[in-house]
Formats: sequence, C-alpha cells, structure tokens
Amino acid sequence: MDIPRIFNITESAHRIHNPFTADKFATLGAALRLESGARVLDLGSGSGEMLCTWARDHGIVGTGIDMSQLFTEQAKLRAEELGVAHQVKFIHGDAAGYVSDEKVDVAACVGATWIAGGVAGTIELLARSLRTGGIILIGEPYWRQLPPTEDIAKGCLATSISDFLVLPEFISAFGHLGYDVVEMVLANQDGWDRYEAAKWLTMRRWLEANPGDELAKDVRAKLTSEPARYAACTREYLGWGVFALMSQ
Repeated sequence: MDIPRIFNITESAHRIHNPFTADKFATLGAALRLESGARVLDLGSGSGEMLCTWARDHGIVGTGIDMSQLFTEQAKLRAEELGVAHQVKFIHGDAAGYVSDEKVDVAACVGATWIAGGVAGTIELLARSLRTGGIILIGEPYWRQLPPTEDIAKGCLATSISDFLVLPEFISAFGHLGYDVVEMVLANQDGWDRYEAAKWLTMRRWLEANPGDELAKDVRAKLTSEPARYAACTREYLGWGVFALMSQ
C-alpha cells in the first residue's frame, strides 16, 4: 500500500504536507488547550509533524495512520529526533475506516477527507473514535474568493467551482452537520508558498539525480507548469484551514 509515487517524489522533503507551517501547528495546539496525556488520533498523518511537536510541547500521546510508506518512516524518524517516540506511534496503513480501540480526546483528519468521501463522511468516521465531549479537527480547502471561471477553479486543482465553499458558508455547513465550530486556524499565502514552492526545488534536484527514471518526463512537465499555475490560481483563490468541532 502506498500513495502514487509522484507525491512521494514531489513532497519527499516536506515535513508538513499541507499549507500549514510549524507556527500554525503551534498556534493550533495552544488554541485547543491541550493537556498532558491527552490522546490524539490523526488520520492521514503524513510525516507526523503535528503529533510529534504536540507530544513535545504539550505532552500528548497519539497515533497516526498514513498510506505513504515514505512519510510514515519519516514520521517515526521525527519522533525519535524530538525524543517523543514513547508517546506517539505511526502506522503505515489505510486510514479509511480506521477506528481507535481506545476513545481519544482529539480526532483529526488534516487535509485528507477523501478517506471517507468528503467532510461529512470524515466527521462521521472520526466521531467513532472520539470520547464524549472531545474535539474533531478537519483540515480542508475553501475559496478565499470565488474563481471567476471554471478554468481557474480547475487551475486550483478543483474539478469545478462547486467543489468548495467560501469561508462563511463552509463554517455554516458544520452547523448543519450538528457541530459547533469552537476554534479555527487558517493558513496564509506564505504557508501556501512553503507547501507548493518547496516542491519545485525537490523536483529539480530529483530530475538531476534521476534523468532516466520512468517518471522523469512527468516530473519535468510539472516543474515547468506548476509555478505559473500556482501563482495564477491556487495562491490567489484557494484558502485552507483547520477547524475544531464539538458535537452540539
């Protein structure tokens, strides 16, 4: 089991596989008022930066599930680096349908709601692992401003404008699902730059080291097209944030 190889290539140097930065995760951890010993489940945990830094800074214990073998190994190395390997564990596996054996205080899916068919399904999945009164975290895109055309929406890697909502509508949608929004931390354009632009140097270095690889043409095409696409579309129109929810 693994994610498509292209993602393992383009994001191999990333510690965070979304537009958040280390300071945003620190802000989120503080905003949630995490207590030592709190149990956190992270579905689609990537390279483990959220769990590892929260274990270091707040004393949480946690479990992360991710289907990328590379990212899971990176998460384990990060836990060792920060001295928190006894507090967090990372499982290489499919997060879709995963339910914790022990109820958790925080159940998160930060940027991978496709695991349960979208936001509503992911909230339902996370709720199965959550203790009464616990917090669900959803990381998801929204429109900073509505794209003027469907082509621009597709330039944001959406299939259509209807894929996402503007922020007030998105927040209201959680209420329709029976949840209060009790906190939120939003990415900014600098965060988007760190997520997207960092891929370009990784791709260039990879191409220099692997000119004969079967994916070299695909990576070359992405390196050629991605900077302009990102600057014209994603950076201007797409927002991203993590929303903390509690059942009403």
